[in-house]
Amino acid sequence: MTIEFNCPKCGALIAFDSKHAGKQAKCLACGQKFLIPAESFQKPKKVAPEPKPKEDPIPGFYHAVLVDSFKVFVHPQNVTTLVFVIAVVCFRFVLANACCLNYVANFVIWGWLFGFYLNLISRAAIDDDLLPEIEIGTSITFVLYILGPFFIFLYTLFLVELPFIIGMSFAQDSGITFTNLFFGSTGLHRLLQALLLGGLFLFPAAILTTAVGGTFALLRPDYLLAPLPKALFPYLTTVALLTAVCLLEMQTTQYDPTVEPTVTIARLAMNLFVQVVAIFAMRAIGLFYRHYGCYFKW
Repeated sequence: MTIEFNCPKCGALIAFDSKHAGKQAKCLACGQKFLIPAESFQKPKKVAPEPKPKEDPIPGFYHAVLVDSFKVFVHPQNVTTLVFVIAVVCFRFVLANACCLNYVANFVIWGWLFGFYLNLISRAAIDDDLLPEIEIGTSITFVLYILGPFFIFLYTLFLVELPFIIGMSFAQDSGITFTNLFFGSTGLHRLLQALLLGGLFLFPAAILTTAVGGTFALLRPDYLLAPLPKALFPYLTTVALLTAVCLLEMQTTQYDPTVEPTVTIARLAMNLFVQVVAIFAMRAIGLFYRHYGCYFKW
């Protein structure tokens, strides 16, 4: 039995034997990859292109990060995503003093935002300048959309900070704690400080690896360090943007009914501004792979 359908990109008529249903194929007219449907004239599901290995760096990294990233805020296809991000930030802002709902809202919203960031990195890495589509899911998939990104971010951070964590465990008898780590000047203090900051420095490369590579197995020191000597200043740009996001987020405050309306508006604006910088930072991480993918070992 033959299954006939149209290419999801160019509309060309395609036919396959029914035994190939569910398999991946490619349109000979436009090259679009898709999954062969089970019945005739069903719309086939597109398969996103995988990052292509590059032989040489692509110029224009700084322009793409600092100039082209502004385009995502005015592109018509990004309106829905941007509105949803604004709604999510406002939801968290308003529920700041809602008793236990504050913790639930923070967990759910940051889980969704982490997933949004991972998708944003992936899309920027594969030559896609659109923001990710909204993924909410229902019932169990909704929970997975929250728990999955949380686990990916925290476990990635744990792996890059593992040398520091091990070092702190051995330094317990020395009276060194996380709170007094940067107040000491001994050799052990300096070593632990270097391990902590070194892990944070590698975090953008690590989260890029898990977002695009799709596995923790690639989080090897030689894989993470390979592109840095050859593209150090572009990488420092990604580190600076991600650091700015973290520092700005630490300065944000949420809704307080006792303050003046102008102060409330300023606080909400600050929360929204953090997400603007976060979009720049996550795109910079993805663009680092797009422009310097030839330096990666994976």
